[in-house]
Amino acid sequence: MCSGNFAKCLGITLIPLSIVCVLCNVLLFFPGGKAGDTEHITEEVWYFGGIFGSGLFMIFPAMVFLGLKNNDCCGCCGNGSCGRRFAMLSSILFAAVGVLGAGYSVIVSSIAISHGPLCLFKNGSKTEWNYPFSHGNYLDDQESWSKCIEPPNIVHWHVSLFLVLLIMGIIQAVLCAVQVVNGLLGALCGDCCTCCEQNNRTV
Repeated sequence: MCSGNFAKCLGITLIPLSIVCVLCNVLLFFPGGKAGDTEHITEEVWYFGGIFGSGLFMIFPAMVFLGLKNNDCCGCCGNGSCGRRFAMLSSILFAAVGVLGAGYSVIVSSIAISHGPLCLFKNGSKTEWNYPFSHGNYLDDQESWSKCIEPPNIVHWHVSLFLVLLIMGIIQAVLCAVQVVNGLLGALCGDCCTCCEQNNRTV
């Protein structure tokens, strides 16, 4: 497969992953699936890992990857593959941006899962809004999830959505890292340069 075609496949894959991440981050603003007080939203949700890191930051590399196949590869100082090589080389920069964005989302999601959700729980003789879990210890003890009184099912909601963000972020980072390698190969070895072959046939 040509490096340009392969990059296009990566771009097509990144777009739905970005949409999923944005939706997950938006849903986290509705703890337990219900609209509530903004003061009772888990702190890590406000870091916008899914909206910015795995969402908007990922759109730029995805669009660049999609456009690589259609980039003009002929007519750079008489070198038929110069234009395509430069495009593949420049895609490495956008792939690096994608890795950073996905990495940010992964870090935020990991911290959020370890930290646990903000919820109303009984602390001694009184109830308060706070973080009853820490260091991810609650993940292996699902019976402790009943500590959270409000919002309903907040622990399931919190863990599920941040876990999706974590997995999606890892996949995005891997895909962008693959494009770094693909971009280097395309810049050094050149693309299959189908457009040049077609132009040569028509001459």
